[in-house]
Amino acid sequence: MSQAALSVENLRMSYDGGRSGRILAVNDVSFDVRAGEIFALLGPNGAGKTSTVKIISGLLIPTTGVVRIMGKDPYVDRTALKLTGAVLEGTRTLYWRNTCYENLTYFATLKGMNYKAARQRALELLARFGLEEKKDVQARNLSRGMQQKLAIGASVIHRPALLLLDEPGLGLDAHAKVDLLAIIREMAREGVAVLLTTHQLGMAEELADRVAIVRQGKVVKEESKSELLRRHASNTYEIVLLEMLDAAVTSSLDSLPFKVRCEGDRIEVDGGTDALYEVLERIRPARIHHISRYQSDLQGIYLKLTNPAWKAENEVSNA
Repeated sequence: MSQAALSVENLRMSYDGGRSGRILAVNDVSFDVRAGEIFALLGPNGAGKTSTVKIISGLLIPTTGVVRIMGKDPYVDRTALKLTGAVLEGTRTLYWRNTCYENLTYFATLKGMNYKAARQRALELLARFGLEEKKDVQARNLSRGMQQKLAIGASVIHRPALLLLDEPGLGLDAHAKVDLLAIIREMAREGVAVLLTTHQLGMAEELADRVAIVRQGKVVKEESKSELLRRHASNTYEIVLLEMLDAAVTSSLDSLPFKVRCEGDRIEVDGGTDALYEVLERIRPARIHHISRYQSDLQGIYLKLTNPAWKAENEVSNA
């Protein structure tokens, strides 16, 4: 297997909470992100997501643990941070009185590019992100969506191996969000490893290849998105008919050893495929419009796993 673009091992960070004593913000967190992968780090406020991202980006020093960016320790070898791009806390990294072009060329030279290469790369990204016509417009005069595109452009100007995105969709309208999703996917297709933190679970569900859910500073679940959705898939089916069932058929469904709910031309069946086939046999020859299975979504799974009442023995830490 190829080397992970980002590897986090047994990361812990605590701070002085005054009368509350030492507070453990990040509690033995471990995960990795591979090239071309979008990895979503999800959790409620105070779960430790932003602290983890700030540690990776070099803004905070962990109490214990190891971070590797393309195999390099950013606290020993600062060149590791040149392999990273970051959009943290929205668009606050931009210089508001600088134009789009000036912002991009500044961040390119800051990352070590010579001025000629920086100018060429800035023009390339302005075209790529649909900002050509805004080249000489100050960042403060852009729409929120355009500011976010510019912030991402500034973060990838030096072609990083790792892109850190903390709430990239905050405050965007529907059209700007669609553009943003396309940009992030494009970065991943080009081989960039993307670490995404967001409270917008719909965005995470659309983008993520793998998901880690954190609660109280600890990873409680890490899995591929597809496997996570499969494991939590509902065993409830809905049958929609083209006609009403007669009373005798409805009565026979009530006697089944699993839950069946009949309402008008709709039947809900709990119990998986065996139960579904049993119901279909009972209602024959009623005409069926369609059959559907209730789908799990990331939001429902997230709410379950971050609920304080969720039993500790069900927690799965990948540390």
